[in-house]
Amino acid sequence: MTFSSPQLQRFFYSHHFFGGLRQATGVLLPALVLSNVFGWIAGGFVAAVGAACVAILDQPGGPRRYGLNGMFAALCLGSATTAITGLAANNVLIIWLVVPALCFVFSMLTVYGKQGGLLGFACLLIMTLTLRTPLTQADVLQHTLTSFLGGAFYLIYSALAHRILWHREEQQALSAALFATADYIATRARFYDIHEDLSANYRQLIKHQAAMTEAHQAARDMVLRELPRGTTSRADRLRQGLLNLFVDMVGLLDSMVATHTDYATLRQELPDSDALLFVRDAMFKLSANVSSLALNVARNRHARVRNSVKAELRALEFELHQLREQGLPQNNPELYALLVQVLRRVRNITWQVDRMADHSVNPLPQQSDLSKANRSLNRFLTRQKWRLALLTDNLHGQSAHFRYAVRVAIAALLSMAVGALLAYIPVVRTLDPGMVGHSYWIILTVLIIMKPGFALTRQRNGWRLVGTLIGCGLALLLFYLNLDPTLYLLILAACSVLGYSLIQVHYTLSAIFNTLFVLLVFHFLVPGSNTVVGERLADTLIGCVLALSCSYILPSWERNTLDALARALRTSNLAFLRSGLDFVHATRLARQADQPAGAEPQESETQWKLCRKNVHIAFSNFTAAFYRMMDEPTRRQRHVPIYNRLMIHHHALASQIAAVIPQLALLDGEPEGIHQALAATDDYLSDRPATPPKVIETDGDHAALAYPLRQMILASQQIQDNMQALDQLESPPMPGPPERQAGTGDSDGRAHDQIGQPGHRLREDA
Repeated sequence: MTFSSPQLQRFFYSHHFFGGLRQATGVLLPALVLSNVFGWIAGGFVAAVGAACVAILDQPGGPRRYGLNGMFAALCLGSATTAITGLAANNVLIIWLVVPALCFVFSMLTVYGKQGGLLGFACLLIMTLTLRTPLTQADVLQHTLTSFLGGAFYLIYSALAHRILWHREEQQALSAALFATADYIATRARFYDIHEDLSANYRQLIKHQAAMTEAHQAARDMVLRELPRGTTSRADRLRQGLLNLFVDMVGLLDSMVATHTDYATLRQELPDSDALLFVRDAMFKLSANVSSLALNVARNRHARVRNSVKAELRALEFELHQLREQGLPQNNPELYALLVQVLRRVRNITWQVDRMADHSVNPLPQQSDLSKANRSLNRFLTRQKWRLALLTDNLHGQSAHFRYAVRVAIAALLSMAVGALLAYIPVVRTLDPGMVGHSYWIILTVLIIMKPGFALTRQRNGWRLVGTLIGCGLALLLFYLNLDPTLYLLILAACSVLGYSLIQVHYTLSAIFNTLFVLLVFHFLVPGSNTVVGERLADTLIGCVLALSCSYILPSWERNTLDALARALRTSNLAFLRSGLDFVHATRLARQADQPAGAEPQESETQWKLCRKNVHIAFSNFTAAFYRMMDEPTRRQRHVPIYNRLMIHHHALASQIAAVIPQLALLDGEPEGIHQALAATDDYLSDRPATPPKVIETDGDHAALAYPLRQMILASQQIQDNMQALDQLESPPMPGPPERQAGTGDSDGRAHDQIGQPGHRLREDA
């Protein structure tokens, strides 16, 4: 996160800041009321802890229904955890059994995805903070009830806030997706700059595409949960406006990813041409337009501000005219066709961005058949499944979730042991008696840092250490200034808001503000004692060391999941191709029956779009795991070149499928060469022997299909070769004659020789 003015504006109008403000307010209100109105400071702290437990499930940008269900589950499980921990704390033997057991059980909830992980962490947080003060059996009921009331207050408060501010939340989720789309367009624009490194830029493109996919899914879950009902109410008009923008945004995404341009060939053949610069400048302007639109959506403004790209389009048309006069269509027809394709794409994107700007000011009329449209759109939503079998099926040593739960339980046990050991060290008891009995803070540090993946745990370890160190330094400075208590309270509230807001944006800054917040809380609980700063720092250092050390216990390396993710991605791309061909077939039959708008082509198109969404998600899962593996120790990485090539070829394949299917749907049939190309792609993805066509027809409307079809064959053939190479590396070698090395990085292989066309290499060195 940079601190330029546009980025700050983007942050303060985002759902991250809005959600952080909502969470901080809901957590601090019970504490302020009980402390200032009733004078019960300890009760206010307990109620705030109960509210904080529920607030963890109130993530910004998530669907409201699942958020409320998760908060209710956190309220019930958190209260039960408080009671169990409070009762067990009176018995030394029992508490040493209960804490690791709870850590294991709640860490296993990661099998249910992000929501399950948040629920487990919320329960572990309230368990840890309950250990802060020893409770008698008589106090346990009061402590549990106070915590429950604090959590219940937050649940009611959040439900009311969601109901009142639903449109604002949907706007901000849509704005985040638009900003991610603008970042993706800007990254694509850099490919046309000959001074930019293709490999480095491709890595950035993959990361931005993964972030964009996640942001689009979050916006989809928000916007499509409550669709227009066809009434004339203000709420329906607002929903219709957001739905129009979302549909436009998805159309823009389709235009961006529905092709795979050969940037290396463009740079090689046109190193001194201004055509590439005109495309770059046009796309940068379009990115700025989408960013401006995203900011207006977040601010609830309807001003239509845009940068015109007419000059760049006219200049690009002139460059193409010059190239035509120089005989490029005759000398290099594929290069000329590629440039024409780029020009058409920029025009299409420009039209779509202008359409989005128009819809942000004047929403389109509602659709005539909303019930059918709503049923179709509902199928794109994410469904959360909580099945007990999913938990029990992972109770074995090979499960990554089980191994993670064991690691957390062992780390918590070691944290308790270190805390107990500090009580017997004379130096510690002499220099700082307050350090004794702080094992709960060490446990909390371990729980915050430890994640299922080794790379993320190590990364968070560094961020947490830096954030805690800076936060402690700032706290000492604030305490040295001896400010007015009211000012300290305002700083505490600001730190709480920023700590919640930045946790998904910049973890180090979030750790700084959270450290400041906690130290200011202890400053109010124990006025005049600055030793708490050193104690928190020492506890955090111990917790970081334990968390990193325990990460090597039954580790779950990303390399163990990449094979399955690669197969899932191949399956998704195959389903994407087949569903697209089903859509083409249904469209042709409907056109022959003079019913182009029939139910069957609409259903097949919806199925194809669902498969396209699944491809984006599968690709994001694979690339995220690949980059996490690259952050792990080198000796724990394997098959890096093969996975890298698979990532490149799957990206190219999905782009070309998205480009070919709509063009095929416009034709009444395809000639033999095109049919063989599609069949060969299907065979390669199905891991069957394939026979690519020797010639792909280029007459008339078929000319635009030749290049993407060749790229589809090349990509699918390379995917098959690399997947076979993975299988061979995983299985013992079989005796036999030497074979050609599969997927060695050069795409000019068997498919090119059989097609007999000039080669266009797919980028593999990213």
